[in-house]
Amino acid sequence: MPIYWKDTPRKLLNQNLALLLVLFGILLVSVSMGPFQNWDTQIEYNAASAIIKWGMPYTNSNGLLINQPPLGFYIEASFLKIFGSSIDTGIVVTTLFGLGCAILTYKIGELFYGKSTGVLAAALFGMTPWHLIMSRSFLIDVQCLFFSLLFLLVGLAAELKKSFRLFAVSGVLFAIAFMTKFYAVFALIPLFLLYVHHKPTGLKRTLSWIGVFFSPVILSALLWYQIFTGQGLLSVLIHDDFVSHNLIGVTPSYFFVANFLLNYAIGWFFAAAAFLSFIICFTWKKLFSKILVFDLVCLLTIAAVVSVNTFLGAGLDLQPPYYSAIKYSYQSLPFFALLAASLAGKSFSLFNSTNSSKKLRKVPLFSLALLGLVLLGLSMFVNMYHTHQYSAWNYLLFRVTWNASVGSSFFNPTPIGGGSFQMGIQYLGFAFVLCGLILQAGLRLVVAKVDVFSRALESNLSSGYSFFDSDVR
Repeated sequence: MPIYWKDTPRKLLNQNLALLLVLFGILLVSVSMGPFQNWDTQIEYNAASAIIKWGMPYTNSNGLLINQPPLGFYIEASFLKIFGSSIDTGIVVTTLFGLGCAILTYKIGELFYGKSTGVLAAALFGMTPWHLIMSRSFLIDVQCLFFSLLFLLVGLAAELKKSFRLFAVSGVLFAIAFMTKFYAVFALIPLFLLYVHHKPTGLKRTLSWIGVFFSPVILSALLWYQIFTGQGLLSVLIHDDFVSHNLIGVTPSYFFVANFLLNYAIGWFFAAAAFLSFIICFTWKKLFSKILVFDLVCLLTIAAVVSVNTFLGAGLDLQPPYYSAIKYSYQSLPFFALLAASLAGKSFSLFNSTNSSKKLRKVPLFSLALLGLVLLGLSMFVNMYHTHQYSAWNYLLFRVTWNASVGSSFFNPTPIGGGSFQMGIQYLGFAFVLCGLILQAGLRLVVAKVDVFSRALESNLSSGYSFFDSDVR
């Protein structure tokens, strides 16, 4: 029997070379930036350090527990204990989790739309300054997003395979994500929507799936809040962020999240690409019928995250959600990336459809498809430009309003200058990402041409003559 396992590494490398180039580029850009620090990063570092000293995430020597779930701090503490207790050491963990988020965004994109879209989604997500700064800060938000995307991916696989055991594993991962930070609940939205889309049958079966999914998170919350800390299970619903009202003299606008997203987080071109992507899919429902549900899932998830942040910050006038839109809306970023990245495939489909369209429709379709590709290119360019800018600044303020200096601020104690070694690493990272995207685009075109040739060959053979004969005729 021939041995094939020796060919496996080379085969895997060839099949995933574009993705590996993108991921390596993201990693290089990440390590060239930061670290970024603020008041929150210091508090969270204190909590992780306290675990090493006293075994509990205290924020000070008086025994005050941090007002967050504990798991992320225990993960950080274990790393600090092995490699040395410093913020820089902890940020290495955050950076690795950030890279993991890009990988999971790719996997979800591959599951939703296909491999090419997954690679582009990973690049858009990983190269967004919003994510890069979060992944270079000592914050548990990136860990939470990683576990959120992981339980979502496993849950989607369980739904597709109708696997009860796999769904139970997804429930355990949800408990891990939730006990890292409560924002994990946002990833339940796409999982729930797709679960309903697959039309579960039988009340008993549905209840059993719900029970096995939520049992781990209820048990873990009970153990920590009721038994270990004595705070009581209801303390899960009581958080300092929900009782701290705005005292800064600025009336929060209901557009504060939109201002943050468009001007600081993802930019106008990125947002326009995501919006146009959905509009195209919704307008040509028949052409994109297989992926319309995924577009809707991404859009509704984004809407839910943004709406909750807006309601808390502007509707209830709460200060932390208003100041910290960078954290409260962070769970929406992968879905922005997925929705925008799918625009590339839709644009190519519109290009192909111009061949069979009437002359009056060809120009608008071609223009719309070209606009989609241009928006994606501009989105990537703006991401890189702002990443380059932010790397050289020692202070960043992500405003949520134009008329006041209000928002999340970060200090960079080691900004990089032009011509420095770190800047060279960053440029190299940009090059790797672009090479990966160009390679994947080339592979996509080759596959598309082969697919067109195969369909033509199949059609002509069924008609009784070969494809080459038809060319001669």
